[in-house]
Amino acid sequence: MSAASPNRIGATFARLQSQGRKALIPYVTAGFPFADCTPALMQAMVSAGADVIELGVPFSDPMADGPVIQKAGEKALAQGVGMTQVLAIVAEFRRTDSSTPVVLMGYANPVERYDIKHGPGAFIRDCAASGVDGLLIVDYPPEECEQFAADLRAHGLDLIFLLAPTSTDARMQQVARVASGYVYYVSLKGVTGAGNLDTGAVEAMLPRIRQHVKIPVGVGFGIRDAETARAIGRVADAVVIGTKLIQVIESQPRDQVAPAAAAFLGGIRQALDA
Repeated sequence: MSAASPNRIGATFARLQSQGRKALIPYVTAGFPFADCTPALMQAMVSAGADVIELGVPFSDPMADGPVIQKAGEKALAQGVGMTQVLAIVAEFRRTDSSTPVVLMGYANPVERYDIKHGPGAFIRDCAASGVDGLLIVDYPPEECEQFAADLRAHGLDLIFLLAPTSTDARMQQVARVASGYVYYVSLKGVTGAGNLDTGAVEAMLPRIRQHVKIPVGVGFGIRDAETARAIGRVADAVVIGTKLIQVIESQPRDQVAPAAAAFLGGIRQALDA
């Protein structure tokens, strides 16, 4: 995708906004629960109403992820799924879907290892070539990302950042300066899948974020069912669901992984559109 072509993330949010709808962004770990199941799983999620897919890059030390997603990452790594395989998964998905944005979510180490192995700039180039639309690198702070963000934009890719309940106005301004696509508001202190979601606190925080951040705001961590999704969808531009979805698929036999994910997300989609 050249820098000149419209970015899939921007186009998706613009379309949803014109329809008065909210984005559903499911997160799955690449290569989980089976090394080869992810492209079909991604297709099933789109048919169930997913607007953007966050694809977790398996990593051995994922500090922001709770036990459920950590375990998924460990299983994927044990099945030989690393960054090269993740890019191949996206490329395979792109053979049947040219419009749904895909965001890789992960950590700095696999990104930097990829460039060490394949040469400077290889990671961004290969992301663009395989059809990735955005990156969320949990441990890349915005103040150290100006050049990385510029290199991504030159290839038509967005750099997405996390904001938290503890984020200061200064941090939000820093993020607003380099972020594109959307920002991801982590609605809880702690790791993914932790605790119960306080929708009132999220509601109070979003106007503060929007004072600084002019791109769409997605909310995740702690959204487990249609009811919470609907409550968050009333105030956010997007709802992100990861841990609960991983739990839905983790014990399924191979042929039921995609249908189980689709059935779960279909209920969330209905609630968001209600």
